Amino acid sequence: MPYRIDQKLVIGVASSALFDLSESNRIFIEEGIEKYREHQEANIDIPLPKGVAFPFIRRFFSINQAFPEREPVEVVLLSKNSPETGLRVFRSIDHYSLNITRAAFIAGRSPHEYLPAFNASLFLSANPSDVRQAIDSDYPAGVVLQSKVFDDAADTELRVALRL
Repeated sequence: MPYRIDQKLVIGVASSALFDLSESNRIFIEEGIEKYREHQEANIDIPLPKGVAFPFIRRFFSINQAFPEREPVEVVLLSKNSPETGLRVFRSIDHYSLNITRAAFIAGRSPHEYLPAFNASLFLSANPSDVRQAIDSDYPAGVVLQSKVFDDAADTELRVALRL
């Protein structure tokens, strides 16, 4: 029997931290919303590259393997992107076999507003402004620092480094 989300440890992650959306973002900024939509539709079946938070999220899910009867952790995708990006993001989630089934695509609004609805205990984003808004609203949040993404699929050890 699946456990309700209020009985899980939930992390909310921004789509731009889970996947590398830099090319999509460049098109949006330089060419506008219509070209951005066309780009998403033309590339809908091309998986997005892994983002900076991808290795952490994949390893976070390994907690469920240790407790398969309960699956005590869940990840919710919180995205400032539009629904056009949402379909491509979910196809990428399927491509990488991530067990993410809940998301909010909020078309530019602040993701932190949705943390209580998903019972999220932590919000991770590569956008410092979004993290600051979450913290200012008394939600635990952290910036995932940009770095080169290396994800060894055989490595399931969850490692966390915090800088306060």
